[in-house]
Amino acid sequence: MTIRRLPETLVNRIAAGEVVERPASAVKELVENAVDAGASRIDVTVRDGGRAQIAVIDDGAGMAKDDLAIAVERHATSKLPDDDLTNIATLGFRGEALPSIGAVSRMTIASRLAGADAAWSIGIEGGRVGRPEPAAQPKGTRVDVRDLFFATPARLKFLKTDRTEQGRIVETLQRLAMAHPEITFTLNDGSRDVLKLPACAGDLFDARLERLAAIMGRDFKDNAFAVDAERDGMRLTGYAGLPTYNRGNAQMQFLFVNGRPVRDKLLVGAVRGAYREFLASDRHPVLALFLEIPAGEVDVNVHPAKTEVRFRDAGTVRGLVVGALRHGLAGAGHRASSGVAQSALGAFRPGGLPMGGVATGGGHAHRPAAYGPGLAERAQNFYRPLPGSDRGPSAPAVATTATEPSANYPLGAARAQLHRTYIVAETENGLVIVDQHAAHERLTQEKIKRDMARGGVPRQMLLIPEVVELDDAASERIISRAAELEKIGLVIEPFGQGAVVVRETPALLGETDVKGLIRDLADELAELDSALALDKRIDEVCASMACHGSVRAGRRLNADEMNALLREMEATPHSGQCSHGRPTYVELRLADIEKLFGRR
Repeated sequence: MTIRRLPETLVNRIAAGEVVERPASAVKELVENAVDAGASRIDVTVRDGGRAQIAVIDDGAGMAKDDLAIAVERHATSKLPDDDLTNIATLGFRGEALPSIGAVSRMTIASRLAGADAAWSIGIEGGRVGRPEPAAQPKGTRVDVRDLFFATPARLKFLKTDRTEQGRIVETLQRLAMAHPEITFTLNDGSRDVLKLPACAGDLFDARLERLAAIMGRDFKDNAFAVDAERDGMRLTGYAGLPTYNRGNAQMQFLFVNGRPVRDKLLVGAVRGAYREFLASDRHPVLALFLEIPAGEVDVNVHPAKTEVRFRDAGTVRGLVVGALRHGLAGAGHRASSGVAQSALGAFRPGGLPMGGVATGGGHAHRPAAYGPGLAERAQNFYRPLPGSDRGPSAPAVATTATEPSANYPLGAARAQLHRTYIVAETENGLVIVDQHAAHERLTQEKIKRDMARGGVPRQMLLIPEVVELDDAASERIISRAAELEKIGLVIEPFGQGAVVVRETPALLGETDVKGLIRDLADELAELDSALALDKRIDEVCASMACHGSVRAGRRLNADEMNALLREMEATPHSGQCSHGRPTYVELRLADIEKLFGRR
């Protein structure tokens, strides 16, 4: 078979298959060009999900007549002045977007330089380029793409519904808007504004938080902590949500490298590792992180869509991300998501029993038919004054302790224990309900980790060693890690085939279910990499041990024990959630409680 050169139009269409996967891909390329041009406002219009029309208008630098003609040629760019692919400081640099889009659509570009007397436009239809012509256009550039994929109709069959395609476009614009809060972004579908994000003023952190709140919701702003860390010339900034503010998938994780939205496995894995001991395996944190790294330390030219990157020193990048998030989580202290309290308030159903037969202001009795006979009478009796109430208030049913709520006690003073599971505490401006088992689980885990850092976990010898029967594989896993488990206070020896004997346990655990603990640890070790030292994954092991050694639901606590638990929570990092990501307490503000009773 004879080898031949492909026609230029076919080459461009092949390139379009890589660069322009769907309408959102075209929007991404055109908006990135506008950002690189220094625009302060970018307006996007789409019709029929981008099939019929995509128009991107910016007030950036614009192009002259000669530049306009070159811009639609393949591999023509103004963003590599020194031809150095290791020093890329812009979003677009490959010079493929405009000719690729023009190869599969009818595209018109109109542009005007700042201070220029006239504007110029050029048209491309299915890869055929026209001549530059005078046009009416203010400073900046307008790119109008119509009938996308008309030249490659097979591609149209793979597009989703207009609503789905428009949703992808919205997501694309939102990601770019997060990285550039100083730019105004709008999206119109031909009949209404779908997205309107005005420029945010203030310093970088304030502007970025406002932009993130506008996109991710105000709840994120209330439940996020700032991230700011530097290492070896790299800087990581952004905001991350509290562990109790989480999602069932990773769609609300936004990662950027030098202002470029990316989907990078290394960064995603680092985020997962940082939150590992605070979230269950099926829950995901909510965050937006921005990594600034020297251009020579990252390769952004590994994928045509520029959504994947490769780091020269991946270990340092991962360490920066994990360290910054862990530091931020520790700084959040005992904070828990405000959404937990809102969910609790939403579960309340304010109301009351109708007082049938009681005369109202108009003298009429009221008895809804929905209530059975006798209920209204019982309610009426319930609301009558108690015998002897005229002699003054009776003594409180539960005596309060000497501890009083103050600003020094954010979690308040213990007032009662409900169902032998929940501690109710009074704060200066509301009340707190604490899950005693979840709270003590976190405290125990942090104590074990502190003891390990100091050189060893205090152990207690069992009066009668506990023999635990396991299957052969589980027994081998436990025995192979015996030396490492001893460092965290668990002394184990083999005891025949398929069994181990436990001679010592961590003193912190007190009386614990040794058999349950060993079986859970065997399951944990099955999921760990056998080549990875246990101290590298100690968080998971500590979490299992803490769960078995914590104050159980159903145990009655006295006032001193409850207040001691509250004080220790206030002084312990991460105490707002247990090892599985569940909140350890719910705080209800007095104002919210008053609303429930109609006082506000």
